[in-house]
Amino acid sequence: MSDQRSDARKLRLAGAQRAIGFLVLWLVLAGAGPADLPVGIMAALLATWASVHLLPPEQWSLRPILLVRLVLRFLYQSIAAGIDVAWRTLDPRMPLHPGFVNYPMGFPAGTARNVFATLTSLLPGTVPAGTDGEHLVYHCLDVDQPVVSELAAEEAALSRTVGDD
Repeated sequence: MSDQRSDARKLRLAGAQRAIGFLVLWLVLAGAGPADLPVGIMAALLATWASVHLLPPEQWSLRPILLVRLVLRFLYQSIAAGIDVAWRTLDPRMPLHPGFVNYPMGFPAGTARNVFATLTSLLPGTVPAGTDGEHLVYHCLDVDQPVVSELAAEEAALSRTVGDD
């Protein structure tokens, strides 16, 4: 009985957090005009309902300081990787060795794996291209680079951030 109450409380908390997030997103995109606010509230409630039903909350304990570090790491790596990709594609002396790499996932299928795939898809030079059993398959511009170890570092950082370690 206590577990059911705890689950219900977590569901309400997740719903409230998502509703606030959706409403803030609405206000940022559409503004806070008096005529628009009721529509924004309805849109946020409908988005929350769909979100909670399609993507139930998981047992994560998000660590805000580590989240900030993850975001800063992501921004730095995005810029550095973007420069590297531009350099490789524009300089004919820089050989490219495109191909596929299988990355053995530590996250089970579900939200954490999807977040990881989304996060790594935004980094230049590698793109998740599917799955092969318990592996994510990445298309890489240069398979001679240490792609697997870089993905492992990203997975470890995400795992620490969401409290999944």
